[in-house]
Amino acid sequence: MNYKSPSLPYIGVDIGGSHITAAHIDAADFTIVKSSMVRERVASMEGADVIIKAWVDALAPLIMTLEGETVHIGIAMPGPFDYQKGISLMKGTKKYDSLYELNVLEILSQKLGIPQDHILFRNDAESFLHGELASGAVAGEKRALGITLGTGLGSASNCQGKTVDSDRAFIPFKDSIAEEYISTRWFSKRYEELTGIEIKNVESMLASNNEAIINQIFGEFGENLASFLNDFIEEEQPEVIVIGGNIAKTWDHFIPVVLKHLKNKNVVLKQSTMWEDAALVGAAFSWKQS
Repeated sequence: MNYKSPSLPYIGVDIGGSHITAAHIDAADFTIVKSSMVRERVASMEGADVIIKAWVDALAPLIMTLEGETVHIGIAMPGPFDYQKGISLMKGTKKYDSLYELNVLEILSQKLGIPQDHILFRNDAESFLHGELASGAVAGEKRALGITLGTGLGSASNCQGKTVDSDRAFIPFKDSIAEEYISTRWFSKRYEELTGIEIKNVESMLASNNEAIINQIFGEFGENLASFLNDFIEEEQPEVIVIGGNIAKTWDHFIPVVLKHLKNKNVVLKQSTMWEDAALVGAAFSWKQS
Protein backbone atom coordinates (compact mmCIF):
# COMPACT_ATOMS: atom_id res chain seq x y z
CA MET A 1 0.00 0.00 0.00
CA ASN A 2 1.20 3.51 -0.76
CA TYR A 3 1.10 5.81 2.29
CA LYS A 4 2.48 8.86 0.47
CA SER A 5 0.56 12.05 1.13
CA PRO A 6 1.32 15.74 1.72
CA SER A 7 0.94 15.05 5.43
CA LEU A 8 3.78 12.50 5.59
CA PRO A 9 6.46 11.38 6.22
CA TYR A 10 6.83 11.11 9.96
CA ILE A 11 7.47 7.84 11.75
CA GLY A 12 6.62 7.48 15.43
CA VAL A 13 8.30 4.75 17.46
CA ASP A 14 7.71 3.40 20.96
CA ILE A 15 10.46 1.30 22.51
CA GLY A 16 9.12 -0.82 25.36
CA GLY A 17 10.82 -3.29 27.66
CA SER A 18 9.98 -6.20 25.37
CA HIS A 19 8.68 -4.69 22.14
CA ILE A 20 8.98 -2.04 19.47
CA THR A 21 5.91 -0.39 17.96
CA ALA A 22 6.19 1.93 14.99
CA ALA A 23 3.88 3.60 12.47
CA HIS A 24 3.55 6.41 10.00
CA ILE A 25 2.07 9.50 11.64
CA ASP A 26 -0.18 11.88 9.72
CA ALA A 27 1.35 15.31 10.32
CA ALA A 28 -1.88 17.13 9.41
CA ASP A 29 -3.78 15.95 12.48
CA PHE A 30 -1.14 13.85 14.26
CA THR A 31 -2.93 10.57 14.21
CA ILE A 32 -1.53 7.12 13.46
CA VAL A 33 -1.91 5.63 9.99
CA LYS A 34 -3.26 2.39 11.40
CA SER A 35 -2.59 0.31 8.30
CA SER A 36 1.12 1.07 8.65
CA MET A 37 1.54 -0.04 12.26
CA VAL A 38 4.25 -2.56 13.08
CA ARG A 39 4.68 -4.25 16.46
CA GLU A 40 7.51 -6.69 17.08
CA ARG A 41 8.84 -8.53 20.11
CA VAL A 42 12.35 -7.58 21.21
CA ALA A 43 14.61 -9.78 23.34
CA SER A 44 15.77 -6.83 25.42
CA MET A 45 18.25 -8.81 27.51
CA GLU A 46 20.09 -10.21 24.50
CA GLY A 47 23.21 -8.71 22.93
CA ALA A 48 23.24 -5.32 21.23
CA ASP A 49 23.31 -6.87 17.75
CA VAL A 50 20.10 -8.81 18.41
CA ILE A 51 18.30 -5.75 19.79
CA ILE A 52 19.39 -3.37 17.04
CA LYS A 53 18.48 -5.91 14.35
CA ALA A 54 14.95 -6.21 15.76
CA TRP A 55 14.55 -2.44 15.69
CA VAL A 56 15.93 -2.10 12.17
CA ASP A 57 13.75 -4.96 10.91
CA ALA A 58 10.68 -3.12 12.24
CA LEU A 59 11.62 0.31 10.91
CA ALA A 60 13.17 -0.45 7.52
CA PRO A 61 9.88 -1.41 5.79
CA LEU A 62 8.23 1.82 6.97
CA ILE A 63 11.10 3.84 5.52
CA MET A 64 11.11 1.92 2.24
CA THR A 65 7.37 2.51 1.83
CA LEU A 66 7.98 6.25 1.70
CA GLU A 67 9.88 5.84 -1.56
CA GLY A 68 12.82 8.10 -0.98
CA GLU A 69 11.05 10.98 0.74
CA THR A 70 12.84 12.84 3.54
CA VAL A 71 11.97 10.83 6.62
CA HIS A 72 11.83 12.12 10.18
CA ILE A 73 11.69 9.57 13.00
CA GLY A 74 10.67 10.28 16.60
CA ILE A 75 11.49 7.55 19.12
CA ALA A 76 9.91 7.29 22.57
CA MET A 77 12.58 5.64 24.71
CA PRO A 78 12.67 4.64 28.38
CA GLY A 79 15.42 6.07 30.55
CA PRO A 80 18.02 6.48 31.64
CA PHE A 81 19.09 7.68 28.20
CA ASP A 82 20.98 10.67 26.82
CA TYR A 83 18.20 11.87 24.55
CA GLN A 84 20.22 14.64 22.89
CA LYS A 85 23.21 12.47 21.99
CA GLY A 86 21.31 9.23 21.49
CA ILE A 87 23.41 7.25 23.96
CA SER A 88 21.86 4.54 26.14
CA LEU A 89 22.56 4.79 29.87
CA MET A 90 20.42 1.80 30.88
CA LYS A 91 22.28 -0.55 33.17
CA GLY A 92 20.95 -3.04 35.70
CA THR A 93 17.36 -2.30 34.59
CA LYS A 94 16.68 -5.82 33.26
CA LYS A 95 16.29 -4.40 29.77
CA TYR A 96 18.74 -3.22 27.13
CA ASP A 97 21.78 -3.58 29.39
CA SER A 98 23.89 -4.55 26.37
CA LEU A 99 23.29 -1.10 24.84
CA TYR A 100 24.95 0.66 27.78
CA GLU A 101 27.04 3.62 26.55
CA LEU A 102 26.44 2.74 22.89
CA ASN A 103 25.57 5.57 20.53
CA VAL A 104 22.22 4.21 19.39
CA LEU A 105 21.59 7.29 17.24
CA GLU A 106 24.75 6.72 15.22
CA ILE A 107 24.05 3.00 14.79
CA LEU A 108 20.44 3.46 13.66
CA SER A 109 21.39 6.28 11.32
CA GLN A 110 23.94 4.07 9.61
CA LYS A 111 21.80 0.95 9.39
CA LEU A 112 18.64 2.77 8.24
CA GLY A 113 20.41 5.09 5.83
CA ILE A 114 18.99 8.23 7.44
CA PRO A 115 20.93 11.32 8.58
CA GLN A 116 21.41 11.52 12.34
CA ASP A 117 19.62 14.86 12.48
CA HIS A 118 16.48 13.17 11.11
CA ILE A 119 16.19 10.93 14.18
CA LEU A 120 15.27 12.18 17.63
CA PHE A 121 14.75 10.46 20.97
CA ARG A 122 12.31 11.50 23.65
CA ASN A 123 11.51 10.16 27.10
CA ASP A 124 8.58 7.73 26.92
CA ALA A 125 6.44 9.38 29.63
CA GLU A 126 7.11 12.78 28.09
CA SER A 127 6.11 11.38 24.68
CA PHE A 128 2.91 9.94 26.19
CA LEU A 129 1.80 13.33 27.51
CA HIS A 130 2.85 15.08 24.30
CA GLY A 131 0.74 12.67 22.26
CA GLU A 132 -2.32 13.15 24.46
CA LEU A 133 -1.82 16.92 24.14
CA ALA A 134 -1.62 16.61 20.36
CA SER A 135 -4.74 14.58 19.69
CA GLY A 136 -5.86 12.78 22.82
CA ALA A 137 -7.58 13.18 26.18
CA VAL A 138 -5.96 16.55 27.01
CA ALA A 139 -5.70 17.99 23.49
CA GLY A 140 -4.91 21.69 23.60
CA GLU A 141 -4.63 21.90 27.39
CA LYS A 142 -2.09 24.45 28.68
CA ARG A 143 -1.57 23.01 32.15
CA ALA A 144 -1.56 19.21 32.14
CA LEU A 145 0.27 16.37 33.83
CA GLY A 146 0.77 12.91 32.35
CA ILE A 147 1.16 9.75 34.43
CA THR A 148 1.90 6.24 33.12
CA LEU A 149 1.20 3.30 35.40
CA GLY A 150 2.83 0.01 34.43
CA THR A 151 6.04 -1.89 35.11
CA GLY A 152 7.42 1.52 36.02
CA LEU A 153 6.01 4.92 36.97
CA GLY A 154 6.23 7.67 34.36
CA SER A 155 5.48 11.34 34.91
CA ALA A 156 5.53 14.44 32.71
CA SER A 157 4.26 18.02 32.73
CA ASN A 158 3.57 20.87 30.33
CA CYS A 159 2.68 23.35 33.08
CA GLN A 160 5.74 25.50 32.44
CA GLY A 161 4.96 25.94 28.74
CA LYS A 162 6.90 22.94 27.42
CA THR A 163 6.32 19.20 27.69
CA VAL A 164 9.05 17.77 29.92
CA ASP A 165 9.83 14.56 31.78
CA SER A 166 9.17 15.13 35.49
CA ASP A 167 11.17 12.05 36.52
CA ARG A 168 9.30 11.46 39.79
CA ALA A 169 9.58 7.67 39.91
CA PHE A 170 12.55 7.80 42.27
CA ILE A 171 11.46 10.53 44.66
CA PRO A 172 11.31 9.46 48.34
CA PHE A 173 7.93 7.93 49.13
CA LYS A 174 6.97 6.21 52.39
CA ASP A 175 9.92 3.95 53.24
CA SER A 176 11.29 3.71 49.70
CA ILE A 177 10.63 5.49 46.37
CA ALA A 178 7.39 6.26 44.53
CA GLU A 179 7.81 3.57 41.88
CA GLU A 180 7.97 0.84 44.55
CA TYR A 181 4.39 1.71 45.57
CA ILE A 182 2.91 2.77 42.24
CA SER A 183 3.74 0.08 39.70
CA THR A 184 2.92 -3.48 38.66
CA ARG A 185 5.55 -4.93 40.98
CA TRP A 186 3.84 -3.33 43.99
CA PHE A 187 0.62 -5.19 43.12
CA SER A 188 2.55 -8.46 42.78
CA LYS A 189 4.42 -7.91 46.04
CA ARG A 190 1.34 -6.86 48.00
CA TYR A 191 -0.77 -9.76 46.71
CA GLU A 192 1.91 -12.25 47.73
CA GLU A 193 2.19 -10.61 51.17
CA LEU A 194 -1.54 -11.05 51.75
CA THR A 195 -2.08 -14.45 50.14
CA GLY A 196 1.29 -16.19 49.84
CA ILE A 197 0.58 -16.59 46.12
CA GLU A 198 2.80 -15.16 43.38
CA ILE A 199 1.16 -13.27 40.52
CA LYS A 200 2.68 -11.65 37.44
CA ASN A 201 0.55 -8.52 37.06
CA VAL A 202 -2.74 -6.77 37.83
CA GLU A 203 -4.61 -8.84 35.26
CA SER A 204 -3.54 -12.02 37.09
CA MET A 205 -4.77 -10.54 40.35
CA LEU A 206 -8.19 -9.77 38.88
CA ALA A 207 -8.38 -13.28 37.44
CA SER A 208 -7.99 -14.72 40.94
CA ASN A 209 -11.54 -13.57 41.77
CA ASN A 210 -10.50 -13.00 45.38
CA GLU A 211 -12.73 -9.95 45.76
CA ALA A 212 -11.87 -9.03 49.34
CA ILE A 213 -8.13 -9.01 48.62
CA ILE A 214 -8.59 -7.29 45.26
CA ASN A 215 -10.65 -4.50 46.85
CA GLN A 216 -8.13 -4.08 49.67
CA ILE A 217 -5.16 -3.84 47.32
CA PHE A 218 -6.85 -1.42 44.92
CA GLY A 219 -7.88 0.68 47.91
CA GLU A 220 -4.30 0.89 49.16
CA PHE A 221 -3.06 1.61 45.65
CA GLY A 222 -5.59 4.42 45.24
CA GLU A 223 -4.40 6.03 48.46
CA ASN A 224 -0.76 5.72 47.36
CA LEU A 225 -1.50 7.25 43.97
CA ALA A 226 -3.51 10.10 45.50
CA SER A 227 -0.67 10.90 47.90
CA PHE A 228 1.79 10.93 44.99
CA LEU A 229 -0.51 13.14 42.90
CA ASN A 230 -1.18 15.59 45.75
CA ASP A 231 2.52 16.52 45.93
CA PHE A 232 2.84 16.66 42.13
CA ILE A 233 -0.25 18.88 41.85
CA GLU A 234 1.00 21.22 44.56
CA GLU A 235 4.27 21.73 42.70
CA GLU A 236 2.92 22.05 39.14
CA GLN A 237 -0.61 23.45 39.62
CA PRO A 238 -2.19 21.61 36.67
CA GLU A 239 -5.80 21.87 35.53
CA VAL A 240 -5.99 18.28 34.26
CA ILE A 241 -4.12 14.98 34.59
CA VAL A 242 -4.16 12.22 31.98
CA ILE A 243 -3.34 8.72 33.22
CA GLY A 244 -2.25 5.85 30.97
CA GLY A 245 -0.37 2.56 31.13
CA ASN A 246 -1.73 -0.95 31.70
CA ILE A 247 -2.80 -0.32 35.29
CA ALA A 248 -4.94 2.61 34.13
CA LYS A 249 -7.06 0.10 32.20
CA THR A 250 -8.39 -1.02 35.61
CA TRP A 251 -9.55 2.59 36.19
CA ASP A 252 -12.88 1.83 37.85
CA HIS A 253 -11.18 -0.24 40.55
CA PHE A 254 -8.99 2.53 41.93
CA ILE A 255 -10.09 5.95 40.69
CA PRO A 256 -12.93 6.45 43.24
CA VAL A 257 -10.36 6.08 46.04
CA VAL A 258 -7.96 8.47 44.30
CA LEU A 259 -10.69 11.11 43.92
CA LYS A 260 -11.68 10.70 47.56
CA HIS A 261 -8.14 11.43 48.76
CA LEU A 262 -7.24 14.09 46.19
CA LYS A 263 -6.80 17.41 47.98
CA ASN A 264 -7.38 19.73 45.01
CA LYS A 265 -10.86 18.82 43.79
CA ASN A 266 -10.59 21.29 40.89
CA VAL A 267 -8.05 19.13 39.06
CA VAL A 268 -9.71 16.86 36.50
CA LEU A 269 -8.42 13.28 36.15
CA LYS A 270 -8.80 11.70 32.71
CA GLN A 271 -8.12 8.20 31.49
CA SER A 272 -5.94 7.97 28.37
CA THR A 273 -7.81 7.81 25.08
CA MET A 274 -4.76 6.91 23.00
CA TRP A 275 -2.99 4.34 25.19
CA GLU A 276 0.15 3.06 23.45
CA ASP A 277 -0.54 5.25 20.42
CA ALA A 278 0.16 8.34 22.52
CA ALA A 279 3.91 7.75 22.77
CA LEU A 280 4.24 7.19 19.00
CA VAL A 281 2.32 10.37 18.22
CA GLY A 282 4.10 12.37 20.91
CA ALA A 283 7.55 11.36 19.67
CA ALA A 284 6.66 12.26 16.08
CA PHE A 285 4.90 15.47 17.17
CA SER A 286 8.24 16.57 18.60
CA TRP A 287 9.29 17.52 15.07
CA LYS A 288 6.54 20.15 14.95
CA GLN A 289 6.72 21.71 18.40
CA SER A 290 8.25 21.17 21.84
